[in-house]
Amino acid sequence: MLKKRDLHEVPVLYQLMSHPDVFPYVRHKAASSDEFYFVTKQTMEAEENGELISRTITDENYHPIGTINLFDIQNNHGFLATWIGQPYFGKGYNKVAKEQFFDELFYVHDIEGIFMKVRKTNKRSLGAVLKLPYAALANATYPHVYNQINKQADVYDLFIITKDHYLAYQQFANSESNLTEEDAM
Repeated sequence: MLKKRDLHEVPVLYQLMSHPDVFPYVRHKAASSDEFYFVTKQTMEAEENGELISRTITDENYHPIGTINLFDIQNNHGFLATWIGQPYFGKGYNKVAKEQFFDELFYVHDIEGIFMKVRKTNKRSLGAVLKLPYAALANATYPHVYNQINKQADVYDLFIITKDHYLAYQQFANSESNLTEEDAM
């Protein structure tokens, strides 16, 4: 489901990103395939410098279908940005990709918190965040971050996934599945 970014996937990802249901919500927009090559190359270089973490989301046939990134990493916290191409909406890829990415962030990179800023008018993204049982509304608990992302106007809600909440949820989910397996025996 996830792989390191590479330049060979740019043409496919650019076509998916250009769709009008996707493009407005992409953090690093590109007006042409050439520009998207440049943005992707910059992203890969920034990851090499430890400034961000970026992965390509693939389908079960390893075709690129979107990207997932952790930007603006400071004090073991960063901002999540994800997009998936329109033909893949509603097929469960978003949730699976996020959980694989969160596992990598928390277990491999020792990230402590993942912020998500969601445009209050973006019902699709809000619905996706609300499906994550380990995400919490953070407007009041991180007021300095909330005010920072809403400097110009009150546009975004802020959510956070902490390492502790995520790991506790995973432990709970695993114990629930073990209980279900024991009940079946």
